[in-house]
Amino acid sequence: MTTRVGIVGAGASGAGAAYALREADAEVTILEKSRGVGGRAATRRKNDCRYDHGANYVKDGGERTDSLLRELGDDGLVDVEEPVWIFGGDGEIREGDDDEAHKWTWTEGITQLGKRLLDRTDAEVRKGTRVERIAREGSGDGTDAETWTLADTDGETHGPFDVLLLTPPAPQTAALLEATEWDDDRLETLTDAVSDVDYRTIRTFVLDYDFRESYPWYGAVNVDDGHEVGWLSREECKEGHVPDGESLLVAQMAPDWSADRYDDPIEEAGADAAELVADLLGDGRYADPEWMDDQGWRYALPEGGADEETVRSAEDAGLFFAGDWTVGEGRVHRALWSGHDVGERIGDGAGDAAEDGN
Repeated sequence: MTTRVGIVGAGASGAGAAYALREADAEVTILEKSRGVGGRAATRRKNDCRYDHGANYVKDGGERTDSLLRELGDDGLVDVEEPVWIFGGDGEIREGDDDEAHKWTWTEGITQLGKRLLDRTDAEVRKGTRVERIAREGSGDGTDAETWTLADTDGETHGPFDVLLLTPPAPQTAALLEATEWDDDRLETLTDAVSDVDYRTIRTFVLDYDFRESYPWYGAVNVDDGHEVGWLSREECKEGHVPDGESLLVAQMAPDWSADRYDDPIEEAGADAAELVADLLGDGRYADPEWMDDQGWRYALPEGGADEETVRSAEDAGLFFAGDWTVGEGRVHRALWSGHDVGERIGDGAGDAAEDGN
């Protein structure tokens, strides 16, 4: 019997799970609140530029990751060769201990990760669908089986699903659990465990200039939490992203600065961010970009991970979780593989169910 799988979130975890289920006896439906896929692994286009304004690249996760990315197609795959340097509160950018790991993206942007994963599946992706309530109830087929149903903010119901996988950031997942109707003691324990995961807030500014300077680094990261800029990178180092002669900087501000200025107008906060970038680079021209863009990530990076045993405690009831917060590290490849590994477990269960039904 085909297993009906509902996945909340089409980020790296949700897409990875769907990819792992592509050959299983499963019918996969993904509910995604935004109009695109990829989550923080997202790309925008503006004024002939492409830029990865959330996750900047897929950090080398070893041969497993390299093989998967090539499996998705070499066309347009880009390995950023310039290194990542470091700086501290003094603002001095200096050579770091770069491990020469691959930094993968695509000429069309890092959003290709989610798109390519999902293009190789039969999953139905319902975009613009924000889930607000979950219920565990009888299947209605005269058996003792129970299923999961979801309700969105437009009042539409989705399901029933035999298996439910939640992949949003921990605070959003905790909110969904709090809005779940399920008469089981594990629900409270799960909600508490997920709620305990703290996140860093990051506001990103994209700054465009009609000139291009040469630097020996692609990106620079603050290593002592002593600077208002947490990360600065040069999007022109990625093939196909920035027209010749222009430069496009991605400035991800430090968590405290980001939280304090999260709701400030881009005209004000962006101007201040550009001043900080100009000071960091020692060049006043960077205080006056040609144009700016921004994105706030309220739940950007987890500070740790939830207890694995607790997170997996409801899998026998068909409730699964995936995401960087389940592994405690805010890396794209960790989120991807957390979803993929869960997808494999769901697929194994679907295979067992199919055998039982024969």
